[in-house]
Amino acid sequence: MLVMFLARLPLTAMSVTLTMYVVTGLGRGYAAAGLVGTAATLGTALGAPLVGRMIDRYGLRPVVLLCGAVSTAYWLGVPSLPYPALIALALPAGMLVVPVSSLARQVLTAQVPAEQRRSAYSLDTISVESSFMIGPAAAIAACTQLSPTAAVTGLGIGFAALTVALYWFNPPVRRQDEPVPAERPPLGEWLTRDLSATLLVVAGALFCLVGAELATLAALRSSGEVAWAGVVIAVMCLASAAGGMVHGAVRRPLSQTTLMVLLAVLVIPVGLTTQPWWLLALVLVPTNFACAPTLAATAEQVTALAPARVRGEAMGLLDSATRIGMAVGSPIVGTVLDHAPAAWGFAAAGAGGLVVAAAGLALRRFPVPRPGLASPRALR
Repeated sequence: MLVMFLARLPLTAMSVTLTMYVVTGLGRGYAAAGLVGTAATLGTALGAPLVGRMIDRYGLRPVVLLCGAVSTAYWLGVPSLPYPALIALALPAGMLVVPVSSLARQVLTAQVPAEQRRSAYSLDTISVESSFMIGPAAAIAACTQLSPTAAVTGLGIGFAALTVALYWFNPPVRRQDEPVPAERPPLGEWLTRDLSATLLVVAGALFCLVGAELATLAALRSSGEVAWAGVVIAVMCLASAAGGMVHGAVRRPLSQTTLMVLLAVLVIPVGLTTQPWWLLALVLVPTNFACAPTLAATAEQVTALAPARVRGEAMGLLDSATRIGMAVGSPIVGTVLDHAPAAWGFAAAGAGGLVVAAAGLALRRFPVPRPGLASPRALR
């Protein structure tokens, strides 16, 4: 857990460091920085299942070595790259980023008994929230107190360090007593309706989360209190971590679907009260209380549905689903915020998340009959 927490810090600092480097270091606008970030996010969404499949086939060490070398080379080379090259290389660099999140879930699955995995996944989500409280803040401090160039160089060194740590530590990604067939099962056999629905629901959750963050920043900016953004985001992270503790401790937790609905429904009315900043932070607590439990329940469900032989690829698909949810939610809620007050941004975040999640629930509840089957009941 400690190794994975430290390994996540460079990953959580990537986005803000790249934005500040493009805007301040290269003297370009936020739209230009957004293009680089979009390319990197798209690369991660495309590459996560492939990297996970490589872990299933070759093990942890070769994949970590390859991804770590690519990430280190990219970030150390950023200060020497012109802007067009920065965009061009962001996609392949994103495809081969070190898959710390999916690795953490695989390692926990391998080392924790099945009856205790919910608590382990909850603890992992608390670790994620903690890293997001530290990583971006450290990146901003490095960019402002030193320079954006020093910050991106520091990220390169950080990726080199986490590569060495993961390669040396080499945690297991499968249980030794776990039956694993030599042949990889076909995609159609394990990517079931239930698993696909689970991925759509978590994509809706990330749509909601990224939209709520954008709406929060817009609300603080409109009230002239953007200086308190860091404190408000810290409160959101603490609320999520507290929710994760409760989810990991209770005997009968809520399902992924119920948690996702709570997450989305509770964010819709937040825009009714956005001033002052401390009141906004308080009204954001209930929806964020469901954040970590939703992500933990998703990891637990994917682990239960995916065979051990393809667990890495399944966890990669989980990473892709979260990236796609963020990539879709950010421009949609951003467009709403460009043309309406921040209150409508919160409503759009919640409603959009529900729409995406509803597609997953419809897939689970109303399957499409396959040729040769008499009725949907035969699919069960």
